[in-house]
Amino acid sequence: MTARLLWTTALVLALPLAGCGDVESPPASDDVTAAAEVPMAMPVTTASDEARDAFMEGMQAFDMQRGIDAQAHFARAVELDPDFALAHAMQANSASSLAQFNESLDAAERAAAGASRAEQLFIEMMRQGADNNQEGALATARALTDEVPESPRAWLALANRQAGMNDHAAARQSAGRALELAPGMVTAHLQLANSYMFNTPVDLDQAAQHAQQAIDLAPTEPMPHDILGDVYRAQGRLEEARDAYTEAANHSRDDGSPYQQRGHVNSFLGDFEAARADYDRSIEMARDNQAPSFGVYRAFVHVHAGDPEAAIEELRALADEIDGMDIPEPTGLRIFALGSAARIALHHGMTDEAGALLTDWSALMRAQAEATESEAFGRGQEAAIAYNEALLAVERGDYAAAEAKAEEITRLVEPDANPRKMEPVHEVRGMIALEQGNHAAAVEHLRQGNVENSIYVKYLLAQALEGAGETEEAMSLYADAASWNFNDVGGALTRRAAMEKVEPRS
Repeated sequence: MTARLLWTTALVLALPLAGCGDVESPPASDDVTAAAEVPMAMPVTTASDEARDAFMEGMQAFDMQRGIDAQAHFARAVELDPDFALAHAMQANSASSLAQFNESLDAAERAAAGASRAEQLFIEMMRQGADNNQEGALATARALTDEVPESPRAWLALANRQAGMNDHAAARQSAGRALELAPGMVTAHLQLANSYMFNTPVDLDQAAQHAQQAIDLAPTEPMPHDILGDVYRAQGRLEEARDAYTEAANHSRDDGSPYQQRGHVNSFLGDFEAARADYDRSIEMARDNQAPSFGVYRAFVHVHAGDPEAAIEELRALADEIDGMDIPEPTGLRIFALGSAARIALHHGMTDEAGALLTDWSALMRAQAEATESEAFGRGQEAAIAYNEALLAVERGDYAAAEAKAEEITRLVEPDANPRKMEPVHEVRGMIALEQGNHAAAVEHLRQGNVENSIYVKYLLAQALEGAGETEEAMSLYADAASWNFNDVGGALTRRAAMEKVEPRS
């Protein structure tokens, strides 16, 4: 997987987190290193000592990215104290379904009147993020650090908001402040490791140092070893990454995620049989709603092996199977599977197949939006639909239709207080220009797309730069794409072609 948000304020449906329903709180882990402290330094308002204890167990699991365990503890906390606003908020943050996210955030807002000002600000920040008000969420995060300046939690919340705005220097400062306040805070080290690994300017030595410090603080937790494996992947040390994920698996209680990570590495190494075996193992160990997301990555093995048709077939079958699974958020997971299949089809010019997939995918996106009854979320879904319809129009050579979709996206995102909201519009216009051979215009637009966070957009920019005669920068971006050792659909689609640009076959 790619970078992980360690204090998330928006639900990512593809992540294999916890489920809905009545869950018994798991016992406190005997394996957690005592030094792996869970500092708060902000009010935690509850009348129940038992609820507070369950909440802190949840924070321990959440910090270590054991989301299913975290969800169970937070569920126990709100069962013991239904007015525990911050526990409801963290239940939302660890939710595995959009419905549960919304229900828990609503409950947090209802209980917020009895909470401290700091807790109210945290909940307000979450709501602003859910409503696409990113500027408001950033301002509220700053207000939170003013309210509780000695709280490392507040500084990490601010760091995440700053990172979401691509202000990574400020995000690192904020996370560094959290560590000054709580030097043993493992999650701050993990957050900084991710930042230095994935965000500009990248510093893999710093990333490795923070990953190792996390291991030193919590040697028997899987996630620090997992993050070190990510650093090795970023450094191109794939065999060492595989070993780090094996070590993570050795410490994993009942989570198949380390095997999924090892499957990614084996895919990059070209050992497709071993990769499928690792994904199969992760699926066997899956809890809650993990299995379908692991299955999506298993299908990507076909993409790495050069067989996109087989990948699409496997993803379609998986989407059909999800309907019969008794798991939370089946709609979101079907969206993940079908959306990935559609992007594979689009990339390979399979426009009829892509059109059929997008029809099914769009229906699910709208059903999900309707269930939320959120105007902002609905607009976001419609913008995503328009974006993919624009890509289909570009692939079909209908540039007027693609431009009309770009205008539709512009209208849909206009109310959002988010300086990055026009990125997809520039990407569409950049792809139109690229297909028309207008490389200078393509470069201009694609530079304003999500180049920093999307390897696929970076690859398109490399193509545009190459066409514009800016060969040196183009080859640098191709090299970035060729060495991108993280598994998403964009990386899977561009990796082989980028490698051939950097090291042409004889």
